[in-house]
Amino acid sequence: MNGAAERATKAFVAEHRADPDAVWSAPGRVNLIGEHTDYNDGYVFPFALPHRTAVATRRRDDGLLTIATHGSDGALQRAGAVSLEALEPGEPGGWANYPAGVAWALRESGVTLPGADLVIAGDVPTGAGLSSSAALECATALALLDTAGRALDGPEAPEVMDVARWTRRAENDFVGAPTGLLDQTASLRCEPAHALFFDIRSGDTAQVPFDAAGSELEVLVVDTRANHSHSESGYGDRRRGCEQAAELLGVPALRDVTAAELDSSLRELPERLRPLVRHVVTENDRVLETLRRLRRGELTEVGELLTASHRSLRDDYRVSCEELDVAVEAALESGALGARMTGGGFGGSAIALVSSELRPRTERAVSEAFERRGFTAPRLFTTVPSSGAGRES
Repeated sequence: MNGAAERATKAFVAEHRADPDAVWSAPGRVNLIGEHTDYNDGYVFPFALPHRTAVATRRRDDGLLTIATHGSDGALQRAGAVSLEALEPGEPGGWANYPAGVAWALRESGVTLPGADLVIAGDVPTGAGLSSSAALECATALALLDTAGRALDGPEAPEVMDVARWTRRAENDFVGAPTGLLDQTASLRCEPAHALFFDIRSGDTAQVPFDAAGSELEVLVVDTRANHSHSESGYGDRRRGCEQAAELLGVPALRDVTAAELDSSLRELPERLRPLVRHVVTENDRVLETLRRLRRGELTEVGELLTASHRSLRDDYRVSCEELDVAVEAALESGALGARMTGGGFGGSAIALVSSELRPRTERAVSEAFERRGFTAPRLFTTVPSSGAGRES
């Protein structure tokens, strides 16, 4: 049992004076490459973090949902009891919107929930672009399905993609964050030592070996501590711009614009939409090229694609920020093979592909660059592809 699951279990016992029926957990994720392509029916390439959110649960039979979360300070925050039947977007508000939204989405999708006590604990950094919300949503969904007698049997179960869609609906329609399907699918489907190639349109996935350590490489995560929020940022504006561009081009989604057609397609669009289209089309190409290189075992050659992705996100999609740019440039100047922002942007985290030998130098370079700029000190850690969501023993 991981640390988050142990904390959730202990907090549940302290709160309810009884053991939980089960504990389910789900990870955050790093998106290796493929940013803002998911809601354009494109390709993405995430892997799961070892950091997880756990939900300890016990069935109730009165149609009520109680929610509490065990904070990093050791205190328990309670959202109180709410009626599953009465759940509507906007209530109970705050952090409890995420688990409550999942219950609402399951109910709206025809899942009969008897009621449940939930106690949550986790160590996925929040506001860091590492999908802490998806980890919470997926762990909650699996816990609630368990109380309804519909526990999932592993990441390859046919119902997994239903869970991904239900949790996305919770975030889109209950919380109000217009995210795509990347985060939830990564949290549910990723496997250790692999990155998950995911074709959003077809739903096809492939587990691709990603053994950085075997090539004497490391993935360094830089949490800039520049907080972001999808629902309050320009994320929705970018998504609407992509949808408008696809409509003007007469295609179902920007995924249908090929690299060969890019220049002619851009000429058909107003100036303000051209950079968005250019990023999506070139990013899809970068994802496919990353897939080819990883399958050939060319991990070091992936670095240049990561850097090109960041520049496209910075200059065309315009979702980077000063802290992310400083982190990327400092990493590259210190010898990183490649670096990019990861996640929705407007803050959050960057990743750098570095040799194990140079990683300490890269960490110092990034920290010193932040100090010179007067930024909050970043949180730095290396990570490896880890397991997706599941029930804790």
